[in-house]
Amino acid sequence: MKIIGVNGSPRKNKNTASLLKKALEGAQAHGAETELVNLYDLDYKGCISCFACKLKGGKSYGKCAFKDGLTPVLAKIAAADAIILASPIYFASITGMMRSFLERMMFPYSTYTENYKSIFGRKIPVGFIYTMNVTKKQMDDLGYMQGLKFSEMLLERIFGYCESLVVNDTYQFDDYSKYVVTVFDEAKKAKVREKEFPVDCQKAYDLGAKFTKIDL
Repeated sequence: MKIIGVNGSPRKNKNTASLLKKALEGAQAHGAETELVNLYDLDYKGCISCFACKLKGGKSYGKCAFKDGLTPVLAKIAAADAIILASPIYFASITGMMRSFLERMMFPYSTYTENYKSIFGRKIPVGFIYTMNVTKKQMDDLGYMQGLKFSEMLLERIFGYCESLVVNDTYQFDDYSKYVVTVFDEAKKAKVREKEFPVDCQKAYDLGAKFTKIDL
């Protein structure tokens, strides 16, 4: 089976990317072929509302017609057996690059028919890994998950299954003393990083392994 990992972070070796790589490692350990896509390496736009994917009898019905750096990735998604997405949370939401990617990936498969029926044609698992600076309590108090769950609902409707992993209170800077940061306790952040991040990495690994076994 083939699992595509999509990194929506501009950084390739920090929290988000590290967790995504662990998820792909878990999948590989259970026999899956994997591929990692870094969205910030690509030149592309979000949906331009051309509606070619909705045109009756159109040659691009059910697929994105706009050609740019995302086109080959969308072709790989169409053939994948599972997808694992990962994004840091900026201003209570996924990154702009990930949002634009989701528009292009989801809209062609979502129809303007009763219950917005999916025409993806089969069911595959989709995972979403979120990383964020805030603690779980802050996340809950601020209602972060309300918006994120809406995207997950759409992914589940289109692809058949969606599961998320939320990683809170991440260690953001290599050296906090170099930046104007007064709302975070560096020592506390370091302790969370030392104690919790390995646990989160294992959860990501287990998620990737699980995706090799889900039968929809």
